[in-house]
Amino acid sequence: MFSLCINLGLIHATTVAQNTYRRKKTLPKKRKTFSWLSVSFDKRFLIAIGLLLQGLSVFLFFAFVSHLFHGKADQSTIEAARELGVKVAGARIHNWLGLAGAMSAYYLMFRWMGIAAFLLLPSIYLLGHSWAYGKSWGGANLYKITLGAIFSILWLNLSLGYADILFQHTALLENLIGGIGFELALLCDSLIGWGTLILLFIALSIFLIYFFNITSLSKLFPVHQSKPTPQALLEAHTEEVPPQPIQATATESISDRDIAQDISIATEEKEILPAEEIPLEIETIEEVTETSLEEGPSFTVAQSKNEEQPADALENYDPKLDLSAYQYPTLELLDEHPHAKVAVSQEELAQNKDKIVATLTNFKIGISSIKATIGPTVTLYEIVPEAGIKISRIKNLEDDIALSLAALGIRIIAPIPGKGTIGIEVPNKHREIVPLRAILGTEKFMKSSMELPVIMGRTIANETYVADLARMPHLLIAGATGQGKSVGLNVVLTSLIYKKHPSQLKLVLVDPKKVELSLYNKLERHFLAELPGDDEPIITETKKVINTLNSLCLEMDQRYELLKEAGVRNIKEYNERFVQRRLNPEKGHRFLPYIVLVIDEFADMMMTAGKEIETPIARLAQLARAIGIHLVLATQRPSVNVITGIIKANFPVRVSFKVTSKIDSRTILDTGGAEQLVGRGDMLLSMNSEVIRLQCPFLDTEEVERICDYVGSQRGYSTAYQLPAYEDEQADRGDIDLGEKDTMFEEAARLIVAHQQGSTSLIQRKMKIGYNRAGRLIDQLEAAGIVGPFEGSKAREVLVPDEYSLELMLKEID
Repeated sequence: MFSLCINLGLIHATTVAQNTYRRKKTLPKKRKTFSWLSVSFDKRFLIAIGLLLQGLSVFLFFAFVSHLFHGKADQSTIEAARELGVKVAGARIHNWLGLAGAMSAYYLMFRWMGIAAFLLLPSIYLLGHSWAYGKSWGGANLYKITLGAIFSILWLNLSLGYADILFQHTALLENLIGGIGFELALLCDSLIGWGTLILLFIALSIFLIYFFNITSLSKLFPVHQSKPTPQALLEAHTEEVPPQPIQATATESISDRDIAQDISIATEEKEILPAEEIPLEIETIEEVTETSLEEGPSFTVAQSKNEEQPADALENYDPKLDLSAYQYPTLELLDEHPHAKVAVSQEELAQNKDKIVATLTNFKIGISSIKATIGPTVTLYEIVPEAGIKISRIKNLEDDIALSLAALGIRIIAPIPGKGTIGIEVPNKHREIVPLRAILGTEKFMKSSMELPVIMGRTIANETYVADLARMPHLLIAGATGQGKSVGLNVVLTSLIYKKHPSQLKLVLVDPKKVELSLYNKLERHFLAELPGDDEPIITETKKVINTLNSLCLEMDQRYELLKEAGVRNIKEYNERFVQRRLNPEKGHRFLPYIVLVIDEFADMMMTAGKEIETPIARLAQLARAIGIHLVLATQRPSVNVITGIIKANFPVRVSFKVTSKIDSRTILDTGGAEQLVGRGDMLLSMNSEVIRLQCPFLDTEEVERICDYVGSQRGYSTAYQLPAYEDEQADRGDIDLGEKDTMFEEAARLIVAHQQGSTSLIQRKMKIGYNRAGRLIDQLEAAGIVGPFEGSKAREVLVPDEYSLELMLKEID
């Protein structure tokens, strides 16, 4: 109170001095309106908050000190405070500052930070002082003090926690550490063991170096330094170290200083060529030729690898025989887009070149040559910097070059893999549309020998990029709304439909939005796979998604059994043996088509089902490659909650259309750049540790509809491809015999009704039992009608309103 009175007196004196002014002519007062923004900037508000923070720090100090003496005695009362009520609990508390002080110390010290909680108080007090007086106390650096407090809290917690482990939980250390320290120590001890001591020493050393700005260890540990040679000075200059003033000592010679000055003078006077004198080399790429439709009206020509038969072809099994009259889709089903190609003018190229060179010149960066490669979406300018220029200097000028060009989506590749140049990608003013027909008709795709060829798009050099989904082996696609993600999915599916026979490929399509993939309904009797008894071939409900994923896991296990019996390692070898009739169908062997699972809006699936979706997908991604099951997942926002570590580790090939932030780009690609894309199919492909910029082909919805109508109008199989029947364990829980209920059944029932939360984890945590037993208990509670059915990631509904009703129900069960 004494400190508070002094503070109020000082503030009053300061306010009186500031409010002394000469009387002026009064003006009519404006009507004041209330605003929370004006309150937050009101000086009186800041003073009040500052005093409150100072008082809070003093309050916490005495609460913490009192906790050191009375913490153990107050613990049981605090944990039962909810049942006892505030008045009763407060009467039993020994802490000097009552129930509030005891609970503050209990959570901040006992549950969280231990003795290190005292380190919070200086930061809180100084923050209050700076707000109340408008300046820091004694020139103290509040940011530096807060940063030091945070590090000290973590370091001290880990140190005390690990000491507690080493000395086998002594009573003294247990009183000093909190929950954070204990958990950190357990984690580090599990990961690195005794290496925790090394980690603590290194962390403390690095913190001291940065906190006290230690720039030379020679100040702490003096060593003998030899005289720098002219060669060393020259090497230091070539590393682009900023020139520092050199002070002569008794051991330095004048000639060494002269050499250093000559080097700096030569650098300053180095002539950088103006933009007009640097020639621009334009690399022209011949337009990709489209195979004439007259050479082959269908894609049967492209199946040369699969259709080449040996001399005894009549003896081999033909999987296409059931649909021998099937006709592959033709290119006439796709639009030509004759006005899609837009030429980049020489004037635009010259202007961009001059602006790039001028920007680099302004920052004293000279280049010896520049070359432009025109792509459908962006033009790549390859520059060769002069000797001695650091690549990082050019990389850091990305925003400056974008400003000078007045363009969005500037991306610098430094250096270009496999070349001794630096690339600057600049979006074209008029972008070229890449129709899918132009790429489907290329010889590179039509005569591809890949198992599952997928068109990804065109590169900056106008080359068609085709990837093999069987080698990827899975694909992860991300992109904000309206940036081309749905078109990219349609391109993937269309590529497979144009290339594969229905006997060779089956699709499992999941569409939570119910509109994106609905067009492929017409392919049910040709390319789609489904669970037995399903009415809709396109899966839209979360429950059916879970069952389908588990069914695919059963299919995977069955296929591995077939490969084991056949003595082969992958689906390709297995099908070759089956075609050659070296495997007996009477023993369960069959021709295995490739299965491609496509999930649109994967984020929605993860939000509604969580682990039930993640677990089977992770299992398929890890094991299903060899037996021909491949996954394509698409999501709008690649957050870490959706693309978890398990999923990300098993999807090495990823595609990102334009995203909203650099964080999203790093989540999907492990690098920035996707936030710089210009949209409308502009994308980055991360594959084989390389990031490639592509323009996704354009495919209209009407074109997809024509393709599906063409395929669906032909004779197909009698039904869709049947996946193994999957029996949901949740569906059988109503058959549980309550006559053999668990001994803890009634205790679990009372716990669930008291908390009104039907959660397995609640039973596991409160009753201190394993997960399997808790799961059996929740099943028995459902069979007894106490909790409702399984609802994905949500807690079950509790059907009994109170404990009285529960007791009546338990008597009936007995």
